[in-house]
Parts: sequence; structure tokens; C-alpha cells
Amino acid sequence: MALPQALLFDVDGTLADTERDGHRVAFNQAFQDAGLDWDWTPELYGELLAVAGGKERIKHFIETKHPTHPAQADLTAWIAGLHKAKTQHYKDLLAAGTIPLRPGVKRLIDEARDAGVRIAISTTTTPDNVYALLENALAPGSSDWFEVIAAGDVVPAKKPATDIYLYAMEKMQLQPSECLAFEDSYNGVRSSVDADIKTIITHNGYTQSHDFTGATLVLSDMGEPNAPFTVISGDAGSSTYLDLALISTMF
Repeated sequence: MALPQALLFDVDGTLADTERDGHRVAFNQAFQDAGLDWDWTPELYGELLAVAGGKERIKHFIETKHPTHPAQADLTAWIAGLHKAKTQHYKDLLAAGTIPLRPGVKRLIDEARDAGVRIAISTTTTPDNVYALLENALAPGSSDWFEVIAAGDVVPAKKPATDIYLYAMEKMQLQPSECLAFEDSYNGVRSSVDADIKTIITHNGYTQSHDFTGATLVLSDMGEPNAPFTVISGDAGSSTYLDLALISTMF
């Protein structure tokens, strides 16, 4: 069975539905702590997701929506402080067990480890967010399962730029043809596909209308043996859930 050398996973929206009831809630809690009357509704947050990166999202919100906020001598540092507070709220939500993994994620990761397929993270979210999700939603100590955790500001340009994937592959000494990426959004698929990596999409409520041109396979989720996925585009053959046997047909 021909398999990729490594599986490269996006995090938010791909491993777990973290955006609407995780990051968005944490942002609003941080805003409240800071005495701000900002309220990122589910609809507004859906718009803001077009901007990759939490600090970048706050900056974009200020520049485009012009909300009232205290005058700042160093706006960048102030935004970074807001984002730090948001990250702690997000970690608290994860610790409370309110954000489970999406269907099929743990099963596929376990199968890959058993088969000796290398795994890594390639995301725009901060490292703290990644570790918190893995340790609370996947398994204690599971951060160590991933050979590389490429996250946050480790590269200068975030998705849809290819930087984070190029960084991960460089650290793993792999070529694009030896990897398979998992994404959920337009920014994500542009980042991975433009890095010449075959990509599987599992969309979610925020991204189901995105343009996934270039993806090898677009699914509703990874599915489980007792809960089949829906194929949006691409060829899954007779498979009803994503496993290494299906992945091998792509290599």
C-alpha cells in the first residue's frame, strides 16, 4: 500500500470545530475583560475568518469596522495583549472539555501512528492554542506524537501564503510529493496546494461555501465506520470514511 511519508494537519476547523464556540467566545471574553463593548457575533466572526491569525483579525476589525477603543501609544502591543488574554480564555474552554475533535480525527491519527506514517501540524493559530487542543481533546501527551508543530508567528506570512507548509516540510526534510495536507478553508487550501501538496478538505459550517479548487478530495468530515462522510468533490471510491486505505489511492 503506497502511502505519503507524512500527514500535515491544519488545526482550527480541521481537527476540531474551534471557531464559532471556541475562539469567538474567547475573543469576546477578552474584550469584556478589557472594558470593550465589542461583540463578535457568529455572523461577524464568519466575515473576520477571511483574515488568518488572531492578532491580524483584531487589527483588521479595528481598521474596517472602526470600533471605539482607548487611544494607544503602541497599538500593536495592545492588540498582542488582547490576544494573549483571549488565548488564556480559549485554553480554559478546552480544559473544560467543551470542544471535541471532529469525527474521524483521532481514529486517523491513531492509524497513521500505528502504520509509521509521520504526522505534523501546520497552522496559523498560536502554539499555545495547538498544545491546549491536543492535550485536552486528543490525549494527554499527544503533542509529542507530532514531529513538527509549525504554528503562529514561526513564519512571517500566514495562510494563504505557503510559508507554514514550506517550514514544516523543511524541518521534516520532505518534498511536497511525500506529504498529504488536511485543511478546511479557502486560505488553507491555497496555502497547501500552492506549496504543491495534495490536500483533503473537510469543510465546516463557516467554510462550506468556500472555493476549494485544487483539493484532491472535499468531504463533509473524515467520517466514522458507523457515521459515513459525504463526498462533496473528488473520488472516494466505495469508501465511507477516511482511512489509510483511501489515502493510498491518492499516491
